[in-house]
Amino acid sequence: MNNSYYETLDENFTQALNLYETEYSHEELLELLETGNIVQKQIAALKLETVTSNKDAQILVSNLVGQDGKIREVISLRLNEFMSNPELLPYFQTVENYKTFLEAIIDINANICRNIINAICNLKNNDEFCELFCKNLTDLTFDLLTKIEQFSFQDGKYKVNKEVFKLYWCLETIYEFWNKMLFEDLKQIILRSKNIQEYTIREKTAKILSRNFEDSDLIQSREELRNDRNYYVRRF
Repeated sequence: MNNSYYETLDENFTQALNLYETEYSHEELLELLETGNIVQKQIAALKLETVTSNKDAQILVSNLVGQDGKIREVISLRLNEFMSNPELLPYFQTVENYKTFLEAIIDINANICRNIINAICNLKNNDEFCELFCKNLTDLTFDLLTKIEQFSFQDGKYKVNKEVFKLYWCLETIYEFWNKMLFEDLKQIILRSKNIQEYTIREKTAKILSRNFEDSDLIQSREELRNDRNYYVRRF
């Protein structure tokens, strides 16, 4: 690597150290989250102690998309922390945030997906959130299933894996929100996803089926997956 790479690394480290050692007001940290560079946004997110309004929450959530992965990951971590606090949770319950949460559960970074799924599980008692979010989650899942069903797995591996990865995290989210979805939509998703060639998708389908549905088709599907050729699918 050339000298400029190490110079940039040193500059970023020095900037991060200075930012971390400097005291900032709540408002100054939010300003950095709105307008700062990668290092500034990371440190601001780490130093932020609380949120005090819907606007504060929206500034945080907006950094989940369209930002460098380092920013998105630290934001997802803080959101998981803040949204687990019942006193702060109401600030995040605005319709504008729901679409961003959906985008974040299929981020390319699995840590972000996991953090945001954990965070939004705190919204299960919000009927408005569940109705809007689950409808969009259902539409997204059906769209991904259609794309993947049309793939030849001899096609470009990256293209296939990218869509499979998204579907994987959609199904993980469905496992948490299954009882907030329309049953017929849920059933069709299960019946289609259990036949996907990629075993990780069948594994997530089997996990959803472990919820023990009384529907005869789903009982049969669970038995089918219990005899799957892959251990990770069978274990459910």
